[in-house]
Amino acid sequence: MPLHSSARTLKKPLRLDDEVRFLRSWIDKPLHMGAVMPSGKALARTMAQYVDNDATGPVIELGPGTGAITSALVAHGVDQKRLVLVEFNPTFCALLRERYPQATIVQGDAYTLRDTLWDVLKEPASAVVSGLPLVTKPMLTRLKLIRDAFAAMSPNAPFVQFTYSVAPPIPKSLPGVSTEASDRIWMNLPPARVWVYRKR
Repeated sequence: MPLHSSARTLKKPLRLDDEVRFLRSWIDKPLHMGAVMPSGKALARTMAQYVDNDATGPVIELGPGTGAITSALVAHGVDQKRLVLVEFNPTFCALLRERYPQATIVQGDAYTLRDTLWDVLKEPASAVVSGLPLVTKPMLTRLKLIRDAFAAMSPNAPFVQFTYSVAPPIPKSLPGVSTEASDRIWMNLPPARVWVYRKR
């Protein structure tokens, strides 16, 4: 019996820390990752606070990774059943399914959001929260993403994006779009800022 039990223990895969998972994925595909490490708690909380808990529509998260921002959304009061998590990395998708079993996990490309979500959303989303590395993408790709996000959301719903850059990830002067920014979050490493865009 002890031998059988020991053999079973040896076959069980070791659980890696989220930081190790992130580093491994970043080394493999650095431009696909928004960060080398998962978002810090202060940054994740700041992003979550822009999501309206009184709204009823889905909350779409783009590039959730290991779920640092997802966890903040749940702690903020967003019901797991409202979460639609769009993640490209299949390893992270498996982890998210384990951690957030009531959420809808979509393995796909967030930069082709319209195609990725065409058969998933049953009603307009109440927010899109993005951890994507937008500043590594051409401006036309960024503009297409926010256009597709607005098409998936209710009027005046927020598109929430963080960046380590001093400049906004998407221009502040988009016609018909209001923009606001958080204070710089110095507790995050590296320091970050949250930008929120709403279609008027």
